[in-house]
Amino acid sequence: MGRIHVLSEQVANKIAAGEVVERPASVVKELLENSLDAGATRIKISVEAGGKKLIQIIDNGCGMVRDDAMLAFERHATSKIKDAEDLLSVSTLGFRGEALPSIASVSRLRLETCAGQFTKTEESPSKPKDGLDGLPAELETSGTVIEINGGRMARVEEAGLPQGTSITVRDLFFNTPARKKFLKAESTELSHIASLVTHYALAHPEKHFELHSMTNAMLVAPPVAGYAERVYQVFGKETLDQLIPVAAVQALEREGLPQPPPWRRQEDPDESDENRRDAGATFGEMRLHGFVSKPEIQKLNRNSIYVFVNGRLIRDRSVQHALTEAYRNIIPPTVYPVVLLFLEMPAGEVDVNVHPSKTEVRFRQSTVMHDFVRDTVRAALMKARPAPQFTTEIRARATASAGLTPGALTPVGAWGSENGLPAAGSRLPGLQDLEAGSRKPEAGFALHAPTVAPVSARFQFDGGAGIEANAAVPVARGLESRCLEPLAERGIINPAIPDHGCAPALDVREEEPTLAALSTLRPLGQIRNSFILAVNEDGLWIVDQHVAHERVLFERVLKQRAALKVESQRLLMPIVIELTPAQQAVFAEIADELTHNGFEAEPFGARSVAVKVAPAGVDAAAVEKMLHELLDQISREEQSLNLEKIRGRIAASIACHAAIKVNMPLEQNKMEWLLAELAKTEHPMACPHGRPVVLRYSVKEIQKAFKRI
Repeated sequence: MGRIHVLSEQVANKIAAGEVVERPASVVKELLENSLDAGATRIKISVEAGGKKLIQIIDNGCGMVRDDAMLAFERHATSKIKDAEDLLSVSTLGFRGEALPSIASVSRLRLETCAGQFTKTEESPSKPKDGLDGLPAELETSGTVIEINGGRMARVEEAGLPQGTSITVRDLFFNTPARKKFLKAESTELSHIASLVTHYALAHPEKHFELHSMTNAMLVAPPVAGYAERVYQVFGKETLDQLIPVAAVQALEREGLPQPPPWRRQEDPDESDENRRDAGATFGEMRLHGFVSKPEIQKLNRNSIYVFVNGRLIRDRSVQHALTEAYRNIIPPTVYPVVLLFLEMPAGEVDVNVHPSKTEVRFRQSTVMHDFVRDTVRAALMKARPAPQFTTEIRARATASAGLTPGALTPVGAWGSENGLPAAGSRLPGLQDLEAGSRKPEAGFALHAPTVAPVSARFQFDGGAGIEANAAVPVARGLESRCLEPLAERGIINPAIPDHGCAPALDVREEEPTLAALSTLRPLGQIRNSFILAVNEDGLWIVDQHVAHERVLFERVLKQRAALKVESQRLLMPIVIELTPAQQAVFAEIADELTHNGFEAEPFGARSVAVKVAPAGVDAAAVEKMLHELLDQISREEQSLNLEKIRGRIAASIACHAAIKVNMPLEQNKMEWLLAELAKTEHPMACPHGRPVVLRYSVKEIQKAFKRI
């Protein structure tokens, strides 16, 4: 008897479940995407014990008839594709037909669905009222209930149900205890579910999303007009103010699909290549919109980067690399920004049939997409040119917590409930709460108790009488507060501090501070011969003189390198530098680039080089140190040498060693020259290594400190 045999359907489903169902959040993802594909406008998710005991998703989508509902639990049964050609242009979130049978094989599942009642119309007698194709015109009004335990169908019956689908998954991994043992704590699993639902709610602002854990409403997001309104709705105004909007469109110059095989091509051999393609043919376009964080918002990992491609949440190295390049020389290379981007392109330009979980995709025109994302984000940062706030930078630090999540992890019971979850109706903290301190790296989404300011409520009675909740406070205080409320709302006064005849607050324009105001700065002096103190109408500015000059020199070196006119100086005596084997290998690779940047060096012995010419402005004593640092950095960080990165690192190293140092006194005209040159740079917000150049202490913050508002 042979040793090879075909696995049973039940075993095959469990194997597929190992790829598709990794944790409760995987179940939510598959069922949530099915609801979106069904055209649902209202989706409600309910979980218990972090999804281990219960996961229920209810939607008002198109629903299914009885035969489709039973067939949906067969392996590779799907309504999204019909043949192999459809895989080249998948426009739906789900299409593999593995989710439902895989989930049903490792849980106790109950399906309640109803396709609704459709009527024929004269215009389209074979189409239902809601315009969904592929459904019969006459459908029974009753719904279908199916129960499956561990992959075995237990019950099928009819029931009166509203249009839509409800899937209840209980006791996940009850028949695979080994998988269940590796699940994390309930709060961790709940964090993954909440993060997933939150970001799909951000990607679909026109739909209604609800997430409930036990009896607590963690997320209730009614439909809104756009993406900015959704961010404001979920995270609040503070989070939205820390993000920069991004939007761009680029037409595609060609189709990314590969050529069909020769036997399927229908071409005229006498026709030239120029005439085969219509001159007016269009190949679609790529659209990019979303939000990126300001440079002062920094994370220690990529967990705060969320990218959607045609509504699908993905993790792609090309996109992440493009974002890293967009922030290069703006933030330190060891930290990452907070990003929420939505990329839209023709379905044929992206291959989603790469991984069973469908979180990895392959772009047909990867280079075009990479450059489009990089240039768009970079242009948005340069246009906004956000000025770091003095008080924000003092508290700012790189954290490992996810940025676009509604809170941070707290111990059980912090909410005052037995399971440590928020009370119904409470608003979850936003991004500003996460920046206050570090969080646990493993918490993708977490819960944090909101701080509620004490309020002196007023009891309202019929007849117009109003009495303060605290009877010890005079009634006149209530009348005074009502008179001052309009001024307090405009930020003109602070009701908590009496005026006593002092001058009122200044009338300040509430505009987002940008670095475009650098050209109006007037230097006042230096702080310990290291920081320039300057003022203008927007407030008080503190400029780090070393990194400011470093930014000026960095951009100057790059421009001179592009024009092949780098200034250099011949040393009085050649400097002989000993290199390690690793440094010697890197030097051989970048010797030509060093020559183009003002160096003239040649081998001097087995492992030595003699430097005869160095870039202008670099002291001879710093040449050896600069070359050692540069060669060590490239050999340590680069797997494959990239010419553009090497140019940037060489320019940054030259600028750092040639710039004005700290503890160096500057005359008034020198400070004015430095500020004027800094205002002319393209990226004045950070030095080439990512440190901030200027900090702004606004007039509004000054007035708050003096208790005028």
